[in-house]
Amino acid sequence: MATPPLDRMADFDLTDEQRQVRSVVRDFAEKEILPFVEEHEQAGRYPLELIEKLVPMGLMGPMIPERYGGSFGDVVSYGVICEELARVDWVVASVVSVSNSLCAGSILKFGSEAQKEHWLPGIARGEIICSACLTEPGGGTDLGNMQTLATRAEGGWRLTGTKTFISHAAHAGLFFVVASVDRDQKHRGVTAFLVDPHRTEGITISDFPMRTLKRDNLAEVHFEDAFVPDDALLGEPRKGFPILGSALDTGRFSVAARCVGQAQRCLDLAIPYAMEREAFGHRIGEFQMIQQKIADMVCRTEQARLLVYRLGRMKDAGIPRASMESSLAKLCASQAAVKNALDGMQIFGGYSCAQEYEIGRLLMEAKALEFGEGTSELHSRLIAEFALGIRKQ
Repeated sequence: MATPPLDRMADFDLTDEQRQVRSVVRDFAEKEILPFVEEHEQAGRYPLELIEKLVPMGLMGPMIPERYGGSFGDVVSYGVICEELARVDWVVASVVSVSNSLCAGSILKFGSEAQKEHWLPGIARGEIICSACLTEPGGGTDLGNMQTLATRAEGGWRLTGTKTFISHAAHAGLFFVVASVDRDQKHRGVTAFLVDPHRTEGITISDFPMRTLKRDNLAEVHFEDAFVPDDALLGEPRKGFPILGSALDTGRFSVAARCVGQAQRCLDLAIPYAMEREAFGHRIGEFQMIQQKIADMVCRTEQARLLVYRLGRMKDAGIPRASMESSLAKLCASQAAVKNALDGMQIFGGYSCAQEYEIGRLLMEAKALEFGEGTSELHSRLIAEFALGIRKQ
């Protein structure tokens, strides 16, 4: 009899409390989220009712301190939460990831006390869904070449430009926006803002049709001379690039954790199928080539999980930036998710393309995670430059 997956995961370093977090979140996700994912995908329906279920569990603010209404315990536990939610639903996990890693994390580190009091309790209570307006039509990875322009105005700033592939935009109560006050200065002109889309004129949110992740309702966000007051400025003008770098450092941790969850899901689907499906009078799981695929999937998942946990432990130890380790975890975990989906589809054969089977959808979602928060090519370059001493942490 096979050993239950929870007992075989590479979580030997987890505390009893962290193991309990995994068990509780997995049970919740399988019972309360998983049964509705495919229905929402086919209908292209954003899962607001599922997101609301996260609030009583304390899952909307796992990186927000208790004094602001959050449930922060430690970074590794946050990674476990992202992993287990992503194992059943990319979108719900993304809500937690964007709200905590990119938005709340940036406010905690760089925001004023007034900004913390204004935004963080609402995020923790699930009243404010967050959206990170970073990627632009001309390029996602080259964030130093920001084209969205922030122009000084009396009492604040005016934003003009377009952001694309923006998750949660139509349902967000907070936009984390980066723009340039001087395009010629490249990254030295980047400035960060906290924007309330409901109280800001000049913002238009347009649908961005996708072949997959229809339930995420990805959007283009257009800023047309949109006025934001001075208190919307996060940090100082021209000091936004370090804020962005810090946000992505933590964001890549949560994205990598989500990739581990997706890689694990592929494995969880492929193993029982391989032991049920028969060909040539044998279960296909008895064939050596299928066994090799299963072995590769297990190795990739465990390797990625170890890198993610190590990164979480480093952050819990107080290391302010772990950029190389973030790139290692993001690169290996996202590639594991994609390769596991491909191997899983090969095991399912033609059925992997059938609507009733989940495995085919997971491939497209895994590719989206591989692109998100830095492509594989970018992270490979960063890792090499850190190793060669060209780039410092």
